[in-house]
Amino acid sequence: MLCVTNLKKSFNSLVVFDGFSLTVPRGSFTALVGPSGCGKSTFFDVLTGIVPKDGGDITWRGDAVPHLRGKAAYMQQKDLLLPWLSLIENALLPAIIAGMTPYAQAKARALFTRLGLSGFEEYIPGRVSGGMRQRCALVRTLMFEHELVLLDEPLSALDAITRRSLQSLLLLLQIEFGKTIVMITHDVEEALLLADEVLVLSRFPMSVRERYVPGTPKPRRGDDPELLKTKEQLFYGMEQEVVREAI
Repeated sequence: MLCVTNLKKSFNSLVVFDGFSLTVPRGSFTALVGPSGCGKSTFFDVLTGIVPKDGGDITWRGDAVPHLRGKAAYMQQKDLLLPWLSLIENALLPAIIAGMTPYAQAKARALFTRLGLSGFEEYIPGRVSGGMRQRCALVRTLMFEHELVLLDEPLSALDAITRRSLQSLLLLLQIEFGKTIVMITHDVEEALLLADEVLVLSRFPMSVRERYVPGTPKPRRGDDPELLKTKEQLFYGMEQEVVREAI
């Protein structure tokens, strides 16, 4: 579905990535794990056309494109809900932009029920929890009806219990809604629980330091011995890189 080849981006003398490549098969869940500030969010900004690339190629379904604007849904760390609108109005923004239809109204309300928001449609964001706001943001993401979904640390601001419950909803994006997902996360365990492929990224210039494909089917358990062993190995590799930089 998506192929990124030799992508380049710099800000003045800072080279964020130079020759970064990534292939995303249709229907897959890819997790990008790396230290803070390594360029993960900049990579998404380049993909979506928020900032221009300096070089390299982006191929979408076999065709070269400058970016993925209009082709991918993008869910960021902050829910970005408009505080003066109700949850259902926030969720319907993509449909309002495209032209509201009765089908969109019905779809949004069905998604509210599916994601545990039934009964809260008319609440404003300031009256509900962070987890409920992220569920609403997830509904809004699904309303764009794009097959590819880019997730930039969508659960990082939540408490551990809420985060665990919403991880299962991210799996629904792939399994039930048929989405192809690329997710940025700092949480190695989260990546191992959800992804079909985990790419561990290096610091500047960002590159793929290690690839890991979990050998067990989803849903996975956090106490699985293989997952725990791999988690420690990936953590150790990331820690060693930080130590080398400090020295």
